[in-house]
Amino acid sequence: MMAAAAEQNRTRVRYLIVLMLFVASCFSYGDRVMLSIAGISFSKDLHMDAVRLGYLFSGFSWAYVVGQLPAGGLLDRFGSKRVYGLSIIGWSICAFLAGFAGYLPAAAAFLAIFSLRLVSGLVQSPVFPGNGRIVASWFPTAERGRASAIFNASQYFSLVLFAPILGWITNAWGWKQCFWFVGTAGILLSLVWYRVVYGVKAHPRINQAEIDYIERGGGLVNIDPGSGSTQRAPKLTWVAIRMLLSNRMLVGIYIGQYCITTLTWFFLTWFPVYLSQARHMSITKVGVMAALPALCGFAGGILGGIVSDKLLQAGHSLSVARKTPIVAGMLLSVTMIGCNYADKQWVVMVLMSLAFFGKGFGALGWTVIADTSPKSLIGVNGGLFNLIGNLAGITTPIIIGYIVKRTGSFHDALIFVVVTALMAIVAYLPIVGEIKRVDLQLPDSGPRTA
Repeated sequence: MMAAAAEQNRTRVRYLIVLMLFVASCFSYGDRVMLSIAGISFSKDLHMDAVRLGYLFSGFSWAYVVGQLPAGGLLDRFGSKRVYGLSIIGWSICAFLAGFAGYLPAAAAFLAIFSLRLVSGLVQSPVFPGNGRIVASWFPTAERGRASAIFNASQYFSLVLFAPILGWITNAWGWKQCFWFVGTAGILLSLVWYRVVYGVKAHPRINQAEIDYIERGGGLVNIDPGSGSTQRAPKLTWVAIRMLLSNRMLVGIYIGQYCITTLTWFFLTWFPVYLSQARHMSITKVGVMAALPALCGFAGGILGGIVSDKLLQAGHSLSVARKTPIVAGMLLSVTMIGCNYADKQWVVMVLMSLAFFGKGFGALGWTVIADTSPKSLIGVNGGLFNLIGNLAGITTPIIIGYIVKRTGSFHDALIFVVVTALMAIVAYLPIVGEIKRVDLQLPDSGPRTA
């Protein structure tokens, strides 16, 4: 009876927090989707071939990757709310300014947009390490799969939400207005962020029953500055990074994330262009049709987290619960290869939808990072994980750009994406091994908490 009463009286603030992570991540990915939708139009205005467009698509990721480790250190030192909020403001300003590049000559416009994408990538680098850190703090282990799947599914829902809107804006007014729309929306989002997001023990709406529930279930409620932690964030040193890179399980997870992120960046950058150039769709139709597979990816992302948590609650090991959706999802994503042999547009959309669903179903990397990160290095490990994973944001657009320019088609580009999906399975099965939390003690890490 007492347990039932405690359950009834417990607040559910953590659900509001994960909703905020989902919304913020949608806007972050919307900023990335914007370039691919607008790029169909401005590549003609600025006379870009496939290779130049590929480099422009990759510009975001060059700085995004470089910023991952510093971002992880900043998150551990200053807390998620402050660093993440400044990130939202920063990328919104970059998006707004990029719209004015349309008034410059073609060569100068290319350089201006590329430079602003570099800055945007740098300021967005705390987003997903911050997501992983907040989930590790706010959710018990048995709920992390669903929580991580929700914010990770933002990459698919952002296409569902933003692709039709941006396609319509581009067709009705022009590509410059896409940048202004995303920039203005981001500034408004930052105002909501600072009102909603807090550390677990600092949130004004949470009660002690929910705090106790999170902490008993393995939630790291004391990791934010000022939360009563006796554990101080270690200095970001090469010693810490070497220790993380010396762990075989973590290295396998990093490699797997690189492979899975290759699929992400194909869908975020070249997929709308593929529909326009290879399948001869108008910009408006591209916006709508790109949203359909993304909706399937969103459903797959949510379902993958639910299935993983259900397997864990049913008594399966953490390894089985996390690896089963990942392997099954990557196998399903291979169906996109059928597009090379399909003539009808509806067949292509069905195959891409299946592939997108599989990619979402298997995208549990951030859940695994929340499960495995050393307690004193959650931000740093999340940053390193995202750094290696998002190297794919550099390589994928450029490789596909060269393939398309050399061959004149997307046939070999799809083969490249499918082979990378199969490599993700190799990373998670023979390399990762047992999934468990890593226990690392740095020489300067100070007192530790249980």
